Amino acid sequence: MAIDPEKERFLRELGEDYGYPNSPKNIDELRATEFKRLDDVAYLDHAGATLYSESQMDAIFKDFNSTLYGNPHSQSDCSLTTSDIVDEARRQVLNFFNASPREYKCIFTSGATAALKLVGETFPWSGQSTFMYTMENHNSVLGIREYALNKGAAAFSADVEEVADHDQPNSGKSAIKIIAHQVQRRSEPEFLKKEATGDTYNLFAFPSECNFSGLRFNLDLVNVIKEDSYKMFGTSPFHRGNWMVLIDAAKGSTTMPPDLSKYKADFVVVSFYKLFGYPTGLGALIVRNEPSKLMKKTYFSGGTVAASIADIDFFKRREGVEEYFEDGTISYLSIASLHHGFKILSALTMPAISRHVSSLATYVRNKLLDLRHANGHRVCTIYGLRDSEVLCNKMGPTVSFNLKRPDGSWFGYREVEKLASLSGIQLRDAFVILVHVQNILVCLIRIFSLTLRQVHICWDDRDIMNGKPTGAVRVSFGYMSTFGDARKFLRFVENGFVLLPPESTYLDSFRTGAIYPVTEGVDRATARYFLKSITVYPIKSCAGFSVESWPLTRTGLLHDREWLLKSLNGEILTQKKVPDMCYITTMIDLNLGILFVESTRCKEKLQIKLTSDPWISGKEEVEIHSQRYEVQAYGDEIDNWFSKAVGRHCTLVRSSGSQSNLRPNGNKSPGTCRDFATSLNFVNEAQFLLISEESVADLNNRLRTKLQNGASGPPTEVTPMRFRPNLVMSGGEPYTEDGWRNLKIGDKYFTSLGGCNRCQMINMTSRSGEVQRSNEPLATLASYKRVKKN
Repeated sequence: MAIDPEKERFLRELGEDYGYPNSPKNIDELRATEFKRLDDVAYLDHAGATLYSESQMDAIFKDFNSTLYGNPHSQSDCSLTTSDIVDEARRQVLNFFNASPREYKCIFTSGATAALKLVGETFPWSGQSTFMYTMENHNSVLGIREYALNKGAAAFSADVEEVADHDQPNSGKSAIKIIAHQVQRRSEPEFLKKEATGDTYNLFAFPSECNFSGLRFNLDLVNVIKEDSYKMFGTSPFHRGNWMVLIDAAKGSTTMPPDLSKYKADFVVVSFYKLFGYPTGLGALIVRNEPSKLMKKTYFSGGTVAASIADIDFFKRREGVEEYFEDGTISYLSIASLHHGFKILSALTMPAISRHVSSLATYVRNKLLDLRHANGHRVCTIYGLRDSEVLCNKMGPTVSFNLKRPDGSWFGYREVEKLASLSGIQLRDAFVILVHVQNILVCLIRIFSLTLRQVHICWDDRDIMNGKPTGAVRVSFGYMSTFGDARKFLRFVENGFVLLPPESTYLDSFRTGAIYPVTEGVDRATARYFLKSITVYPIKSCAGFSVESWPLTRTGLLHDREWLLKSLNGEILTQKKVPDMCYITTMIDLNLGILFVESTRCKEKLQIKLTSDPWISGKEEVEIHSQRYEVQAYGDEIDNWFSKAVGRHCTLVRSSGSQSNLRPNGNKSPGTCRDFATSLNFVNEAQFLLISEESVADLNNRLRTKLQNGASGPPTEVTPMRFRPNLVMSGGEPYTEDGWRNLKIGDKYFTSLGGCNRCQMINMTSRSGEVQRSNEPLATLASYKRVKKN
């Protein structure tokens, strides 16, 4: 079989690092025998969790089926067996980090987050202490700040840079520079009152590898902080006292575990499912002996004390560091499975794993940077790359990025993740605040203290605000990743976000029946468009009903999306999460003033009066999708009916008035729809959704052609109603409606807000009483309908 030319180029450039030629199995054999369940899926979320191998799990089950393990707190033979395997696991963890058992101890926790929490709550904070942490840190590290501030300590974030060592200009070495941000405190600083003593302890925390960008930190930071803090802070009061260092190695350990014989950090945290997929819910805190003696623990449990008396204030803790901090019975079966995971890593070797994943990440990173639109504009912005050549070469197997359209506007990161999933690519979207953006405080306020003018859209994203992305797409590689995974992902980006064929820009407008241009000087006799149907959807995400004519109000079609279902915890229910909602049918009789609701799960038809109803239990004010509404709730009889209809407890609410309007946005960027003063019910983006029969027919032709060309899956034929439109039109060329700006239906004028965000609901169909999901037609739409029209 001829080799792929693209793979040939990859092997010429990076082939020396790719695969495991000196291991029992090379990468292709490893993938084929140990990860058959992946099939045609490209799994690219190893920063979130790597995958366990088949032989690893076989060995674990064989071990558990042949060995009797008991609670290690007992003294039986099976308990002693467990104690021995736990002690061996501790030694294996320390060996993985090249940490001497005489200098370090391994404390098992429920995960890396629990290990970080343990450091925060037991660290010897005082009013003179300082907690410093790098900007590129996980939230679990940032949470330690709460313990420090509550004890009166100072806290601040810092940027770390490598610069030329001016003291040794010809050495070729670099020096580390720390740029401190604003100091945070919750009480009067004690260090201004008195001198720091030897009992003052400070903590510096940083990741060995940034979980977001993949940037690897120089571990020399450990020695610089511990040995040269006076030089680092100069005359600043923060140089005083004793500095300890914490490394969050949960991500970095997967390819380059810190060598604790060289970089003697005081605390290191690790998560084992990140290393070899199983077990989950198990991590460890590796702590130096000296700092462990300073950690102040309040709570004690059965496993951490040698004796306690209930009616006297007395207890005696156990002597061992591990016993002192491991509350309750440890997860001994999970710990017993660790050596089977380490066996996999040992066979491949960590240096080979690091080279392998780095080759794939480098390949993807370079290819993404090379992508250009037809107008020459760059497609991709990658995070973590810096101007320093030293730092640019220190990137892990993670690539975080955002994609741009040819006009410079951003693709939403949630949209990229959803479309990737349809293409058999599992990656990660990260809803984070990008730290190096302007007006960061404004962004935080706008996202987490949402203003009333903001609305929810189909992707449930909030991923573009003020024209800027609020998060990114992240792909990350693991030891079993292949060139095929990387190539499949790149093809997805190239085909879906770069190759953008020209689309129609025909400008027209319409009215009920025949559609006429409203532009001056155009002959009305040339009208070629017709409004075919009107559909009202009273309850959000439930079935609607069609009419020939219907009243208009300030919120759009009368009663359209005026009701919705909420779970007991306030979550909005939609067909994406509750597919059975499609079986709830609705119809409104305006003459009777009644909303009729039926469901295949309920024998009786529900009748809800449109005017004041005795079932209404009261009014309340709620915030839904970033907009505040006054809503009416219903009583138990109504709620019980809907709970039975959807198969879960829920409540029905009705909008009785939105307290905000959408306002014009003078800084509207391309692709942004929310720019007109309107009032909304529980819709996602706008009051109306319009679609043309010709556009749907073109989509069906593409679906048939795709199937004829060998695509797998059953035939897919869609109707306009698959898209849940309010208005269906006919006439003209496919997608001519994309270019419309001002429309006239009868004597009413409308303004187009642009294309609708694509939603996975269009991939759901009801057949034989069951809801079925597929990749179509969204996958085909994504291949050629890439840019939202304005």
